[in-house]
Amino acid sequence: MTSAIEHFQNRLRFETDVSDVHHDLEAGAPGLVVIDSRGTESWDQGHIPGAVHLPTREIAARAAALVPPGSAVVTYCWGPGCNGATRAALEFAKLGYAVKEMIGGYEYWVREGFPTDGPDGRASRPVDDLTAPVAAGCGCG
Repeated sequence: MTSAIEHFQNRLRFETDVSDVHHDLEAGAPGLVVIDSRGTESWDQGHIPGAVHLPTREIAARAAALVPPGSAVVTYCWGPGCNGATRAALEFAKLGYAVKEMIGGYEYWVREGFPTDGPDGRASRPVDDLTAPVAAGCGCG
């Protein structure tokens, strides 16, 4: 039983979801830095408002200049079928940052109807009822 408890506690220590990240951004959580680890073409297509664009391959060289020490870093990539956010989180962990991976990635951010910044400005898509409830909050709290 202890190993199961440790496993799930660690998941909560090192993973977060799009709803929690959205809430923290809206609340202005101090020290939070959301990192989009995708390439430039993906970033240009659309990204989370307020995110910092820092592709994984550039983290080791550029993180110190873009992310203040002591920041709470959250990484994201395309979605659950991609491990790019995991690789980015590993790079930040190697640099000593407190870091979490945003599970669901950009895909679930968009599917839950949260705003994105893209070539046509800020936009939101309708909530996908297969990924998010119609009512506020997921009801799993």
